[in-house]
Amino acid sequence: MADITRRFGWRHLRSAPTAHIRHHKRGRLAHDGPGLSFWYRSLSAALSEVPVNDRELAMAFHARTSDFQDVTVQATVTYRISDPAEAAARLDFSIDPDTGDWRGAPLEQIATLLTETAQQHTLDVLARTALAEALVDGVASVRERVAAGLAAEPRLPATGIDVVAVRVVAIRPEAEVERALRTPAREQIQQEADRATYERRAVAVERERAIAENELASQIELARREEQLVEQRGTNTRREAEEHAAADGVRAEAEAARTVRLARAEAEAAREVGAARAESQAAWLRVHGEVDASTLHALAATRLAENLPRIDSLTLSPDVLTGLLSKLGAPGPEPRA
Repeated sequence: MADITRRFGWRHLRSAPTAHIRHHKRGRLAHDGPGLSFWYRSLSAALSEVPVNDRELAMAFHARTSDFQDVTVQATVTYRISDPAEAAARLDFSIDPDTGDWRGAPLEQIATLLTETAQQHTLDVLARTALAEALVDGVASVRERVAAGLAAEPRLPATGIDVVAVRVVAIRPEAEVERALRTPAREQIQQEADRATYERRAVAVERERAIAENELASQIELARREEQLVEQRGTNTRREAEEHAAADGVRAEAEAARTVRLARAEAEAAREVGAARAESQAAWLRVHGEVDASTLHALAATRLAENLPRIDSLTLSPDVLTGLLSKLGAPGPEPRA
């Protein structure tokens, strides 16, 4: 919208670079161009403001497919006014010289023209297309048909309008139909999810079975090794007992042999001692047999005296001494006078 200020009965207009201003004064064109700034009198001025920038027009309308299903088409058309003079001549772009506001609604007229034209070509395409095909390939076909139809529309160049681009955002069926169409895909997805769940559970069961088998095999192997360990321990104990028994036998045999040898040595020593004693006794008896009785009596008295306790003094009467000597065979003492 143009910026208009007042000064002492005069008006000053300042427009944007994207707005084309046409100023007619007394039926003649006084100013014509984008981004103008000038003074004028409101009573003698006729002003038009035509936007020359690219404008986006969003549209949404209903259509029916060949299988009688209602769909909603969402599209966007980008256009621009390439000939402001033609547009100002065909549409009412005049503005109030005091406020700068449009007196009419030119952009709404352009929007209605573009929307109805696009809708006409869209209906023509979708009326020959089934719903499933329209949802799959309808966006491209509708966009191409609308772009070609707008390019061939004669009213647009005559009004100075150029279509820059056409975009079809979506083609949507009714909510119930859309849910019904989603059901097979959802069921398939659910089946795939269930299959994945079952496979995952099967894999888990298989892994658990493998783990259980491994544990059982480990227990069996452990039991077998324990059995081998018990057998080995028994074998070792038996061997140790046998070794101890063998060692004890060897020790007993050695002890017995040593005892036998010792006994034999003792017996031999006893025999030799006995023999020596016998020889000594024989020699002793032989010697005593060769001597006379008095000598033997003297030796007996000597041996007796050796075994008697010590006697410091002994007094013998003559009678006793005579009897003793007579027993010994010695002459007694002579009697005193």
